Order: sequence, then C-alpha cells, then structure tokens
Amino acid sequence: MTTAASPAVSMQGIVKRFPLVLANDHVNFEVNWGEVHALIGENGAGKSTLMKILGGVQGPDAGAILVDGKPVVITSAKDAFGLGIGMVHQHFMLVEPLSVTENLILGAEPHVGPTLNIREARRKAEGLIKQFGFDIDPNTKIESLPVGLQQQVEILKTLYRGARILVMDEPTAVLTPQETRGLFVFIREFAAAGNAVVFISHKLGEVMEICDRMSVMRDGKMIGTVARAGTSQRELANMMVGREVLLRVAKEPAQPKAVRLSVKHVTLRQAGKKPVLNDISFELRAGEILGIAGIEGNGQSELVESLTGLRRIDEGSVRLDGQDISHSSAREVREAGLSHIPEDRNERGLVGEYSAALNSVLGDVYKAPFSRFGFLQDNAIEGHAERCIHEYDVRPTSTEVSAMSYSGGNAQKLIVARELSNRPKLLVASQPTRGVDIGAVEFIHKRIVAARDEGLAVLLVSADLNEVMSLSDRIIVLFEGQVMGELTQAEATAEKLGLMMAGSRGDGGVVADSYRGAAQGLSASDISA
Repeated sequence: MTTAASPAVSMQGIVKRFPLVLANDHVNFEVNWGEVHALIGENGAGKSTLMKILGGVQGPDAGAILVDGKPVVITSAKDAFGLGIGMVHQHFMLVEPLSVTENLILGAEPHVGPTLNIREARRKAEGLIKQFGFDIDPNTKIESLPVGLQQQVEILKTLYRGARILVMDEPTAVLTPQETRGLFVFIREFAAAGNAVVFISHKLGEVMEICDRMSVMRDGKMIGTVARAGTSQRELANMMVGREVLLRVAKEPAQPKAVRLSVKHVTLRQAGKKPVLNDISFELRAGEILGIAGIEGNGQSELVESLTGLRRIDEGSVRLDGQDISHSSAREVREAGLSHIPEDRNERGLVGEYSAALNSVLGDVYKAPFSRFGFLQDNAIEGHAERCIHEYDVRPTSTEVSAMSYSGGNAQKLIVARELSNRPKLLVASQPTRGVDIGAVEFIHKRIVAARDEGLAVLLVSADLNEVMSLSDRIIVLFEGQVMGELTQAEATAEKLGLMMAGSRGDGGVVADSYRGAAQGLSASDISA
C-alpha cells in the first residue's frame, strides 16, 4: 500500500566504484509518487550506473535504497520487478520474430501445469493494451511494427510485470514529434494515477516540458535537484557542464556557392522487397548544410552508405564536384574529397584497440606523409594526432591511449577532427552528436558551422530533430526511402517536419495519438491482474 508521505524511491549515499573510476560518489536521489522526475547529466556523469543499481543490474558498494519508505535489497532485475520497478531501455530489448504477446510474457510465462497458457497470456495482453489505450494487435510480430509501436511494446512489458515505477532511458530518441507528444500524454496520465517516472534525456526542451523536478549529476556526484518552475534549460545545461553553455547554434546565413554534390534519381533495391531508396534527387552546394530528417529506418543509413561507397546503387547517379562517384569504392570516394562521420562510431568510426594516433589517420594511413614505401611513419602520425587532440580538445591528451578508453564525447571529437583535418570538399555527418554530452555537442556544432563558413558542403543526417532544425540551412525529409519535400530553415517547424516524417507530403492530416490511455485510477493490482 502506497504511503503518501513516503517517496516512491529514495537512494541514499550510493557509492559505486570501478577500476580507476568512482562512478557514484555518495549520491542521494529521490522520486515521489505522482511525479515525473528527470535524471540528467553528461556522458559519464554516473546516471546510468545509478539506474542500473536501482534496476538490479549492478549492486552498490555502499548506500541504501528505500521503495515506498521500506529498505530493500535489489540484487537482480527480478528483484526490481518484484518491487514494481521497470526499465524502458533506449535500445529496445525485443525479439523481432516473436509476436507482441510472446515478447510481453518472456520470462514471466503463465502456465497451466507444465503447459504454457498462451490463451491467458493473450487475454492479459489485450487487457493491458485496452487499459492504456495503446493501438497494437497482440498477435502482430515485432519485426512488422514501426518504431513508435515497438516502444509501446517495451512499455507494456514493464506494465505486464506490475511496474509502478518506470525508468525511461532516452525514450524519444527515435520518435516523431507526434509520437513524442503521444508518449508524453501516457507519461503524464501514468504519473497522475499515483505512479512514478524517472525520465533520462539529453533533450532539455523535453525535460522542461514533461518533468516536475530535475536532478543533475556531474562527475559521479549529485549536483542538485530543482523544480521546473524554478529553472530553465540554460541553468540546467550550466549545472550539467559546470560552465556557461550555448544551447542554440550561433551561425550567420549560408552563402551557398557552386554545386558540390548532385544526387539524381538514386534507387536502391532489396531482393523481393520495395526499394529502400526510391528515386532520390537533391543538390548540395559549397558553403551550406543540408539536413536529412526522418525516423530511423526510412532509408537514411542506406543513402549515406550509397554516397560513401559502402553500397552500390541500382539506378541513378551521384556526382561530387562533377566527378561521377556512383559506383566508386569507399577509398575512391574519399580520394575524390568526401569525408564521413559514421552513425556508429564504435563499429565504423574507430578501432577500439588502436591508439588515438592510429585512429587519427584511419582512411588515410596508406598515404604520405603517414606512409612511405609501405611503412608507417610514426613521427608524422604522432604529430598529426597531437594537432587533432589539441585543436579539438580531446581528453585524455595522450596519443597512446586506446580509443576504447574514451568517453562518447571525446571519441566523437577525435572522429570529427580526423574527418575535417584533410580539408574535404564534402562532409557527410551521420548522427554526429548521438550519445554525446551537451558540452561536446556544442563543440561539434561550432566546428561544423565553421567548416561550412570556410566553403565546405555538409550533408547532415540526424534523428535529433532539434539538431537538424538548428544546424541546417535547408532540410529534406525521407519516408520509406522517398523524399517527402524540402523546407528552408525559416520554414521548418517541428509540426511540419513531424507530419512529413510520418508520410505526409502536405501540411494537413493528424497522426493518431495512440498513447492516450485510461491510466487514471490504476493500482498495482490493476496493472498486474
């Protein structure tokens, strides 16, 4: 039974040590019933560790946890679920070939004797879907659901297990503005019903919109907790970083010059399926940033791979400064003047076991001055790495440290330094600030704008709509591999772009708010019944 005077969760003096790192330094964190509480901070601030402790993934070295006023010991995710704590992960933990119902019951399957009671599971799934107003067929396979509905399944998984305390990690990262709005309706109603939500996000605008209070962590310590009415985005950013932060990209109007990139009627097919790129055409000029917006999975990755020589297109043409690179290899494309910030820095941006020095010359290591007669020139490589590290404020400053030891922000800054250091004609920047803290975001944005002002053509591909709207001079939207339209920065609004991202070519139409549900009046027994 919930005690009105007791917080939903109280974490007191939490300490967690790892080799060479004090991740949580006597952290106090408290969430009340009926509130949405933000937990924010830069990468490495300690917030993920704190939530893993709450979720039973890791154990604390010291400190106490109280749930609804009672001391508890959480040693596993099962313990956390038993206490009504559920985590909705940023990267969905779903089995795609299985149905919605099958995903909901994994690990908590109802049985009649030794037999799985799938009928009871389906009945319970249908009840939850109806209760929360979600728009999902429980028999549909996950692989056929759009991203927004997959997230609903993630939420339902926690509710199926009786969660009344939801921890949501970057829940809007892959949603359209309309889907985000619908999610916020659910969150508000869930909290208003007497439950609690911990909301983790890098998007301070969303934090200010949805959260009642905000707790800020920095360097493993809890810096403070503030109420929404008593703070602002700028103050939150300053608390996170420890200095004044520029939230909006400062840039002068673009001065576009000659066409650098010409993409005409590009089509990319998959066997037995509709094209992943369908007759894509656009131009990009020197001295401008062209943003590509869209929900992930609508052809953005395939477009980037086609432009950078990682995929061969089936139809159409790609020209860089007049040179046909339609069927060129990745090395040939790079030699033609294209640099590439890949969307996954760990998979394609860096070699974790290599030193910072070697990572600073990836893609160019075979060329002078870094190589001579097939032998690496260590002095030239070291000198180049030192310049990159100094100019882009990469920490630690040693050229010998391995890439895997970097934080997300410093790893990304090393990649940006490498890709801009050879003064390319075109930069394809794919998710350039994904998973990067606010200080590094500010730094990377400034560098991209400075390169534009020096005449670089920039193709920006980002799932962060605020980033696209803030950085881009022009924006095109992809939906199911097709261009829905183009807007200038002045014309672009979240509403217009959101509708285009959902498949609308015009300004009309409304995407259904499928998160709105009957969350009022719910109790733990209602949810778990």
